Amino acid sequence: MNKVILIFSLLILSTAIAKSNNHEITREGFLSKDFKIRKLSTIEDPQNRIILINNHGQNSLDGKQKGCTSIDQIRNRVSLIDEKVKGKSIVLYNLCAGHIEGDMGMKWWISKKPYVGKAKLDKRVEQNLELVEKFASLGVPRKQIFVTGHSCGGLTTLLFFSRYPEKAGGGIAYAPACFGKISKKYKAKKNGPEVALAKFKKRKPAQSDLRDKFNNEILTQLKTPLLVFTHPKDTYEGLTSDWLENINGLNRVIISEDYKINGKKCFKKGKLATDKFPVKDGHQMDQATCFQEYNPEILNYIKSRI
Repeated sequence: MNKVILIFSLLILSTAIAKSNNHEITREGFLSKDFKIRKLSTIEDPQNRIILINNHGQNSLDGKQKGCTSIDQIRNRVSLIDEKVKGKSIVLYNLCAGHIEGDMGMKWWISKKPYVGKAKLDKRVEQNLELVEKFASLGVPRKQIFVTGHSCGGLTTLLFFSRYPEKAGGGIAYAPACFGKISKKYKAKKNGPEVALAKFKKRKPAQSDLRDKFNNEILTQLKTPLLVFTHPKDTYEGLTSDWLENINGLNRVIISEDYKINGKKCFKKGKLATDKFPVKDGHQMDQATCFQEYNPEILNYIKSRI
């Protein structure tokens, strides 16, 4: 019975990791326009590089996972490669955290035990810090290093700058969330966000407490101006993410009220050039090709930080 519950919970926690119609990206390193990976060794002309670190989503809250990310999840970040800001070229580094496991492990998600030790998110923050320090040691100015991420990777981004505000230039979070489909499962639209969160706390008190701990840390410690994208139809935290509005200096962009951007219906691509899949969850809006409408805003944000 416990195995059935665990499998079901992991399905609920899936954060848009690759489906059957996606290309898997399983390795860490610099990405090219055609999604090929080059390992980090040296950085050519580091003074004139802007590095975007990509933090992927997770398919388990505290456990290990196979793979890393997918072409769909990272496609729009790849579209920024080679763009120039103040004469400096953007490069993209794909950071893999699948091998990382929190101290309580995967089974903690179905337990009611208070969290003890370092959670996977804590360890992902440290992983980013180590990488930022590596880039800095290779001559990249810190103001030209940006931590970014989708879903759990987005929450990692917020936590990173709450703890290490001076270590990197800025951050971009896409649909930050890491505690399951709270908005959908607890019917935030019908009952309201407060009722939904109260039901989440009753059902999963330990997980709710850890979420509150991280959110409170971000609320009280985050001072670095960040760019954050959310969507009200995000099944994870779409209607329970208004707490972000209380962070001074944070630029929160609500993508849209439906699945269109500037009147364009949003689709995701698949393996084939002819593949086209409609977006059915606001949690995936940053993966749709129409999201590139926000590239100028992202580039302006980067420009403001360097």
